[in-house]
Formats: sequence, structure tokens, C-alpha cells
Amino acid sequence: MERKRNHTQIVSDMLGIIQERRGKIKPTHLMYKANLSHVQMKKYLEEMKKKDLIVKKNALIEITNKGREFVMKYSQIKEFEETFGL
Repeated sequence: MERKRNHTQIVSDMLGIIQERRGKIKPTHLMYKANLSHVQMKKYLEEMKKKDLIVKKNALIEITNKGREFVMKYSQIKEFEETFGL
């Protein structure tokens, strides 16, 4: 049985999904891809917007350079944990 995702994992998943879609995605598509409810997604999007990880342009959510950096660094941390069996 898989563990539930923690807050940081959800943010990383959302940013990774946006990045996979060439840096832009419609909110509904992100909600389904990230497996979140509408209420959850709104909460995470607000937080990511305040932290400059994403921006909303027209009807799309776009990842920022800071968001891309977060995805890269978080990926390195996960790799480090797996290397040492943590």
C-alpha cells in the first residue's frame, strides 16, 4: 500500500506536471493529473503563486524559473534519499 503524499510531494508533483506540459497547463487538467479535489488544488495554487513558483496568465497556469528550480532541487533530494536508503 502506498503512503499518502506529503505537502512538499504534492507541490513537486504539481510543478512537475506543469513542466511536462511545456510549462503551461489548464487548471482542470492539472487537477485531474495531480489527483486533487478542486478545493485542494485552489489552496496549493494560491500558495505556489505567493511563493512565485507559478503565475496565472489568461486561462493557463505557468511554471516560473523558481518553480523549475524547485523541481530540480527536490528531484536531487529524492535521489539522495534513495541512494542512502532513507
